[in-house]
Amino acid sequence: MKATTMGPGAEPPGQAGAEAHPYVRTADPGLAAYEGRFLDEVEELPTYRPTVGCIIPAYNEAETIAGVLDSLLQQTRIPDTIHVVINNTSDDSVEIASHYAGPQTRMTPTGEQSTVIYVHDIGKNPDKKVGALNYGYSLVETMDYLLGVDGDTTPEPDAVEHLVNEIASDDRIGGISAIYSIDDSALDGWMAKFLIAGQRAQFSAFNMQNLLKGRNMAVLGGQFSIFSTQALRDVMRDSHQRTPWVNDSEVEDSLLSLQIKSAGYLTKISARARAHVGGMDTLRSLDAQQVKWNFGAIDLMWPGQRGDTKGQPFHPNLRLRWFEHMSMVINITTRTMFVLLLAGSLNIHAFVFSPWWLVPPLAAVWLNFRVARSMAFANRRDYLFALLVVPAEAYMVIRMGHFIRAWLKFFSRQQTDNWAAQAKAERGKGIAWTYPFVAFGVVFAIAAVVWTQLLSIPLRSDILAACWPILGVITVLQTAWMIIKSLKRYRGFKA
Repeated sequence: MKATTMGPGAEPPGQAGAEAHPYVRTADPGLAAYEGRFLDEVEELPTYRPTVGCIIPAYNEAETIAGVLDSLLQQTRIPDTIHVVINNTSDDSVEIASHYAGPQTRMTPTGEQSTVIYVHDIGKNPDKKVGALNYGYSLVETMDYLLGVDGDTTPEPDAVEHLVNEIASDDRIGGISAIYSIDDSALDGWMAKFLIAGQRAQFSAFNMQNLLKGRNMAVLGGQFSIFSTQALRDVMRDSHQRTPWVNDSEVEDSLLSLQIKSAGYLTKISARARAHVGGMDTLRSLDAQQVKWNFGAIDLMWPGQRGDTKGQPFHPNLRLRWFEHMSMVINITTRTMFVLLLAGSLNIHAFVFSPWWLVPPLAAVWLNFRVARSMAFANRRDYLFALLVVPAEAYMVIRMGHFIRAWLKFFSRQQTDNWAAQAKAERGKGIAWTYPFVAFGVVFAIAAVVWTQLLSIPLRSDILAACWPILGVITVLQTAWMIIKSLKRYRGFKA
């Protein structure tokens, strides 16, 4: 605010005393000096610094927990407290994390900052990650913000600073998720490199889709997200919960994001904060993770699954999920029809190649290339994955298998612990990941028998004549949509 004092015989503003302080205009030199000192002291008063409590739920993270804590201590804005909540562990996570316990002081670009690291071993916990998160919340609920960090996630040095600045700038924001990228360092074997490249492309496309939609984020991923504790308290009040996270959902972060949105808050993806998360480097572990995610999403989307989510299928945060699932149905339909119709045409020597068939794969390559270009940390493998066609197509087939298995599991009403299944898969156990491929093989084998043994040549020709145009129409629409997506401007965002 500007202070203006005019007395008898005072000169007009901008003359006498104007140099005393840029905001002071007075004819009295003594008063001007006093006002100048006063305003200088006001400007030097410390501004309010929001408090941030960091929660790291850790389960068998001995290989990564040290790197996570090091990355947090190297932040330009260090959390005020860091709580490592170790649960159900069978490795050396507690011992390694304990080396960091206690007060920590670091010199940052903005001056010296301090934090205190606490290590909590809560032993056997039936609620697993959800229980660890709720335990951590009880320790930081009086602070302004809760920062949730997975035990295998390493943020960029300015990630916390960006998240705090963004959420503190608007009281309407209930939570902000960082831009996630899959860590592709120290990979062994071609399969691991292929799977991580696919996950990097999948995450990048998802991030950009949210960035371009007003930075509205349907899911505040637990890997590295900041929450307003006031928003969490409002969720507990509105949902009649004792804790922010509940244990009856396969995707606790998706459900909490829905509840924050329903409480009247915004859920956002950060424009600048980035974090590198651990990827799944085997088919078995990737299958367990993706099936858990898909199954949890279906549980939220399908009507009548949860007593506290009446009308859930039409929740604004689930529109993108419905769109993703419908897109996957179309992908499965077009690829299955193409393989079957191509095989049938070759069987009766009716195959005729058309150059127009090259348009859809070329459109897909261009779209995948733009996805790779949008990555902040793109490398040679990302571009090869996009340009060679086969890797991206193979990864899509793998995702189709996860999608089908999740829906079959949902409709079969199997009562299984998907968290335990994922942990088991990450230890290299279980054969469930092979089921989709076996199912594809059985479907194609049955189709081949029916085609060759039960159908006459004229009937085969009639089927081909009817189905090829149907596939053509679907493919044209799908290709047009890919071209539209590839022409979108990214407006300076990097995924």
